[in-house]
Amino acid sequence: MTILKQEIRSQKTATLIWSLSIGFMIAVCILMFPEMKSQMSDVNKLFASMGSFTQAFGMDKLNFGTLIGFYAVEAGNVLGLGGAFFAAIVGVSALMKEEHGHTAEFLFTHPVSRIRAITEKLMSVYAILLIMNVVVLVFSIVSILAIGEEVFWQELLLIHLSYLLMQFEIAGICFGISAFLTRGGIGIGVGVAGFMYLLNIIANITESAKVLKYISAFGYTESSEIINNHGIEVKYLLPGMVLMIIGIVCAYGKYTKKDLR
Repeated sequence: MTILKQEIRSQKTATLIWSLSIGFMIAVCILMFPEMKSQMSDVNKLFASMGSFTQAFGMDKLNFGTLIGFYAVEAGNVLGLGGAFFAAIVGVSALMKEEHGHTAEFLFTHPVSRIRAITEKLMSVYAILLIMNVVVLVFSIVSILAIGEEVFWQELLLIHLSYLLMQFEIAGICFGISAFLTRGGIGIGVGVAGFMYLLNIIANITESAKVLKYISAFGYTESSEIINNHGIEVKYLLPGMVLMIIGIVCAYGKYTKKDLR
């Protein structure tokens, strides 16, 4: 597990910065809720009249006057975008950096197979994402308790689980892309995450584009659906996990046969 530990250590600064940044932004949103609670009836009316914009972010199915509704939209968007971008960056740089940083010749002169190296790198990607999500969840729980509200445990854990799975999917896809690259991967990874987010918005706005939810990693992270149905939509989750597995298989298939620079 030497590679696994080294990968986690090498990403500790980035993990700390992203975890604290996302956690802090979510905490600020939660701490603002008591001040905004009295104005939420007007906010609900405002969003109700905004048509497609409201549907795009699932705000037509939530009550902003409750903490759970406010959290689902405000904190959900922060964790959704922030987590997706971080997952993309970590995933797409995992294999690429060995050639880009000219460390492949050092790593693979040691008695370690490429399969083992890929496996430990993949494990490190998911371990880093898990650490980040645990930190963010702690920030959320502490902030909710700090404003004197009751923690909505079931919905909270389901929302965070859905975003964790979304990050796993994006990381898996970008991990596969990483095997084909030697440089310029960060932009591609962020582009993949942003593209999937855009697909989900289009699917929410247009009924005829609903099929895009099967492609978008954000299709099963709709907090409004999770809260109302008390669960993650499996019909969107399963295709996402298939895409993740395809990305991982591509990484093994390409990197084990690749001529490393």
